[in-house]
Amino acid sequence: MNKISVFVIAPLFAFAFSACNNPKSPEAIDNDVANAQQKAATQVADAQQSAAKSTDSAETKVDEKTKELNSAEAKGAYDVATAKADGDHNIAVQKCNAVSGDAQKACKDQADAKYDLAKANAKAALAAQNP
Repeated sequence: MNKISVFVIAPLFAFAFSACNNPKSPEAIDNDVANAQQKAATQVADAQQSAAKSTDSAETKVDEKTKELNSAEAKGAYDVATAKADGDHNIAVQKCNAVSGDAQKACKDQADAKYDLAKANAKAALAAQNP
Protein backbone atom coordinates (compact mmCIF):
# COMPACT_ATOMS: atom_id res chain seq x y z
CA MET A 1 0.00 0.00 0.00
CA ASN A 2 2.84 2.41 0.83
CA LYS A 3 4.55 1.68 -2.47
CA ILE A 4 1.45 2.57 -4.41
CA SER A 5 0.94 5.89 -2.65
CA VAL A 6 4.61 6.79 -3.21
CA PHE A 7 4.25 6.05 -6.91
CA VAL A 8 1.08 8.17 -7.14
CA ILE A 9 2.12 11.09 -4.91
CA ALA A 10 5.68 11.54 -6.21
CA PRO A 11 4.65 12.34 -9.82
CA LEU A 12 2.00 14.76 -8.56
CA PHE A 13 4.65 16.73 -6.58
CA ALA A 14 7.02 16.69 -9.52
CA PHE A 15 4.31 18.09 -11.78
CA ALA A 16 3.34 20.81 -9.26
CA PHE A 17 6.91 21.99 -8.77
CA SER A 18 7.76 21.92 -12.45
CA ALA A 19 4.82 24.22 -13.21
CA CYS A 20 6.22 26.90 -10.85
CA ASN A 21 9.43 27.27 -12.80
CA ASN A 22 7.85 28.23 -16.11
CA PRO A 23 8.85 31.76 -17.13
CA LYS A 24 6.12 34.36 -17.63
CA SER A 25 5.64 36.27 -20.84
CA PRO A 26 7.27 39.71 -21.10
CA GLU A 27 3.83 41.34 -21.17
CA ALA A 28 2.81 39.59 -17.95
CA ILE A 29 6.08 40.60 -16.30
CA ASP A 30 5.66 44.22 -17.43
CA ASN A 31 2.12 44.20 -16.07
CA ASP A 32 3.24 42.70 -12.73
CA VAL A 33 6.07 45.25 -12.44
CA ALA A 34 3.71 48.13 -13.21
CA ASN A 35 1.25 46.87 -10.60
CA ALA A 36 4.01 46.49 -8.03
CA GLN A 37 5.31 50.00 -8.78
CA GLN A 38 1.82 51.46 -8.45
CA LYS A 39 1.25 49.63 -5.17
CA ALA A 40 4.60 50.81 -3.81
CA ALA A 41 3.89 54.41 -4.85
CA THR A 42 0.49 54.26 -3.16
CA GLN A 43 2.00 52.82 0.03
CA VAL A 44 4.69 55.52 0.11
CA ALA A 45 2.09 58.27 -0.45
CA ASP A 46 -0.10 56.84 2.30
CA ALA A 47 2.85 56.61 4.68
CA GLN A 48 3.87 60.21 3.89
CA GLN A 49 0.34 61.43 4.48
CA SER A 50 0.11 59.53 7.76
CA ALA A 51 3.49 60.86 8.88
CA ALA A 52 2.43 64.43 8.06
CA LYS A 53 -0.77 64.02 10.09
CA SER A 54 1.20 62.59 13.01
CA THR A 55 3.69 65.45 12.83
CA ASP A 56 0.93 68.06 12.73
CA SER A 57 -0.81 66.44 15.67
CA ALA A 58 2.41 66.30 17.68
CA GLU A 59 3.21 69.94 16.87
CA THR A 60 -0.25 70.97 18.05
CA LYS A 61 0.23 69.06 21.29
CA VAL A 62 3.66 70.64 21.78
CA ASP A 63 2.20 74.12 21.22
CA GLU A 64 -0.55 73.43 23.75
CA LYS A 65 1.90 72.05 26.30
CA THR A 66 4.24 75.00 25.76
CA LYS A 67 1.36 77.38 26.47
CA GLU A 68 0.47 75.38 29.59
CA LEU A 69 4.09 75.46 30.73
CA ASN A 70 4.40 79.20 30.16
CA SER A 71 1.15 79.78 32.00
CA ALA A 72 2.26 77.62 34.91
CA GLU A 73 5.62 79.42 35.06
CA ALA A 74 3.90 82.81 35.01
CA LYS A 75 1.44 81.74 37.73
CA GLY A 76 4.31 80.39 39.81
CA ALA A 77 6.28 83.64 39.43
CA TYR A 78 3.16 85.58 40.42
CA ASP A 79 2.63 83.39 43.49
CA VAL A 80 6.27 83.81 44.54
CA ALA A 81 6.16 87.59 44.04
CA THR A 82 2.90 87.82 45.97
CA ALA A 83 4.25 85.70 48.84
CA LYS A 84 7.40 87.84 48.94
CA ALA A 85 5.31 91.02 48.98
CA ASP A 86 3.16 89.62 51.80
CA GLY A 87 6.21 88.66 53.83
CA ASP A 88 7.99 91.96 53.23
CA HIS A 89 4.84 93.86 54.18
CA ASN A 90 4.40 91.94 57.43
CA ILE A 91 8.03 92.51 58.36
CA ALA A 92 7.76 96.23 57.58
CA VAL A 93 4.57 96.58 59.65
CA GLN A 94 6.22 94.81 62.60
CA LYS A 95 9.18 97.19 62.38
CA CYS A 96 6.76 100.11 62.39
CA ASN A 97 5.60 99.01 65.84
CA ALA A 98 8.95 100.16 67.18
CA VAL A 99 7.84 103.79 66.75
CA SER A 100 4.67 105.54 67.79
CA GLY A 101 2.31 108.29 66.76
CA ASP A 102 2.71 110.00 63.41
CA ALA A 103 5.99 108.22 62.73
CA GLN A 104 4.26 104.85 63.10
CA LYS A 105 1.42 105.92 60.78
CA ALA A 106 3.91 107.20 58.18
CA CYS A 107 5.92 103.98 58.45
CA LYS A 108 2.80 101.82 57.93
CA ASP A 109 1.65 104.02 55.04
CA GLN A 110 5.04 103.56 53.39
CA ALA A 111 4.90 99.77 54.00
CA ASP A 112 1.39 99.67 52.50
CA ALA A 113 2.52 101.67 49.45
CA LYS A 114 5.45 99.30 48.83
CA TYR A 115 3.11 96.34 49.26
CA ASP A 116 0.58 97.74 46.79
CA LEU A 117 3.37 98.46 44.29
CA ALA A 118 4.79 94.94 44.62
CA LYS A 119 1.33 93.39 44.11
CA ALA A 120 0.68 95.61 41.08
CA ASN A 121 4.04 94.65 39.58
CA ALA A 122 3.28 90.95 40.13
CA LYS A 123 -0.11 91.32 38.44
CA ALA A 124 1.42 93.24 35.54
CA ALA A 125 4.09 90.56 35.06
CA LEU A 126 1.43 87.85 35.09
CA ALA A 127 -0.71 89.72 32.56
CA ALA A 128 2.31 90.29 30.30
CA GLN A 129 3.17 86.57 30.23
CA ASN A 130 -0.44 85.46 29.73
CA PRO A 131 -1.88 87.69 27.01
